[in-house]
Amino acid sequence: MKPLHLSSEKGIYLVVDPSSKSEKELFQTLERVFRQPLIALQIWDNFSDDQHKRRFIEKLCSLAAPYPFPVLIDNGWEWVTKTTLDGVHFDEIPENFAEISSQLPENALLGLTCTNDLSSMRWAEKNGFDYISFCSVFPSPSAGACELVSEDTLRAASTESQLPFFLAGGIRTDNLHRLAGIPYRGLALISGILAQPDPEAAMTQFIDLLQTNQQNETNDN
Repeated sequence: MKPLHLSSEKGIYLVVDPSSKSEKELFQTLERVFRQPLIALQIWDNFSDDQHKRRFIEKLCSLAAPYPFPVLIDNGWEWVTKTTLDGVHFDEIPENFAEISSQLPENALLGLTCTNDLSSMRWAEKNGFDYISFCSVFPSPSAGACELVSEDTLRAASTESQLPFFLAGGIRTDNLHRLAGIPYRGLALISGILAQPDPEAAMTQFIDLLQTNQQNETNDN
């Protein structure tokens, strides 16, 4: 299984919506996007009724195999035991985590979505998770019923926990500057990349902005 490699530079955690477009078009898009540096890839649990989940997962894992980033599944931890997935991301704390953990590969990556209640972050750190994400930092249709996470929450998380964290929900190139000064490790993006007319160009734009913002923050310090 691939580890979660975190460089000193902020990066993109790409989330794939399996039902966003035809599989042929989606995989053609991903082939281009994968040429850009990614921290991780997550398959969002939003399959259409007629999709073959296992075939989709295995095809995506095969497509990502030559690249260094890990591939995770949203919530469906059972697929980690059946395919070459590298880990699972939980949208909330699973009630039967002890049982789930006993069935997952020892080195499976674990992530958890957190909100303003930092008890979930503390739980994740206590239970050996690899990272967390905060949702939603801005209003977003894909974030569903996620409450908006305050800047105070994010700053408290950065001082209290050693876990790397990602930001998700409504993040665009024109509002990214509002996150300046927050020590996040990267952005978890869906529509900000894959719903754009040119996803590869959108990736490049986000990465350039992240690097510029990080350099500005370094200079300010």
